[in-house]
Amino acid sequence: MARSTPLSPAEWQFWDTWMTAQRLLSGEVDRTLQRDFGISKAEFSVLVSVHRASDDQLRVTELADSLGWEKSRVAHQLTRMEQRGLLARTESGAAGRRTGITLTQAGRDVVQRAIDGHSDTIRRLGLDPLTPDQAAAIRAWSQQLIDRLDPPRRSTPPPAEPEPDRFRPAGPTGAR
Repeated sequence: MARSTPLSPAEWQFWDTWMTAQRLLSGEVDRTLQRDFGISKAEFSVLVSVHRASDDQLRVTELADSLGWEKSRVAHQLTRMEQRGLLARTESGAAGRRTGITLTQAGRDVVQRAIDGHSDTIRRLGLDPLTPDQAAAIRAWSQQLIDRLDPPRRSTPPPAEPEPDRFRPAGPTGAR
C-alpha cells in the first residue's frame, strides 16, 4: 500500500469544519422535520422519493436503490410508516410478486407540507448565506465526491430543477 501524504493543519481544519457543519445541519434538519411535521429525516426521504415517482407509486427495490439503503432497513421503515398511515404497500408486476409503495392521503398531505417547510429550512440555513459562486463551487465539489463514491449515479444525474407540479406549494401550512 502506498504511503499517503499527511494532511496539513489547514486541511485538517477544513475537514473538521466540514464534518461539524454536516453534523449540525443534519441535526437541525431532523429536529425541524420532527417538530414541525412529526416526521424524521428518514421518513421525509421515503415520502419524497415516493412523491417524486409517477402516480405517487414506487417499487420497494427502487426506493432502496434511490436511498442507498439495505432492503431490510427499507422494510422496517415502511412497516413503521404504514402503521402510521403515511403509505400503503401494493402488489405490482406478474402475479403481484413485486411490492410497491403508494402514498396515502395522509402521506400526501404530510409530504407536501414538509416539502414547503423543508424548503424554508434549506434556504434559511444553507442557501441564503451563500453567494451564487459559493453555491456553484460547493455543488461542483459535491458532484465530484458523488462521482468518486457512487459511480453508477454518474449516468443518471438528478434533474436541475424539480418538476414544478411535484413540488408545488400547498398553500398555508400553519404555524411552524
